[in-house]
Amino acid sequence: MNSIFQIEVSDQQRDVLLRGLRFVRRSTMLDVAHPIPESDLRRDETVRDIENLMEQLLAAPAVDTGPSRV
Repeated sequence: MNSIFQIEVSDQQRDVLLRGLRFVRRSTMLDVAHPIPESDLRRDETVRDIENLMEQLLAAPAVDTGPSRV
């Protein structure tokens, strides 16, 4: 069963998440695994999942929450 989580993040937090996902994607792509087709397929699937999440973050509309309280 899949669950959906909704969280609110600021622009800065979204940028941090995207930077982290880019790092994880590169790390996954460079991961050395056993030279079997299943490893390549698993790695490719993981990279696609990461890229999909990045696309979701980039496509999410920003909502104005009013003046900042910083």
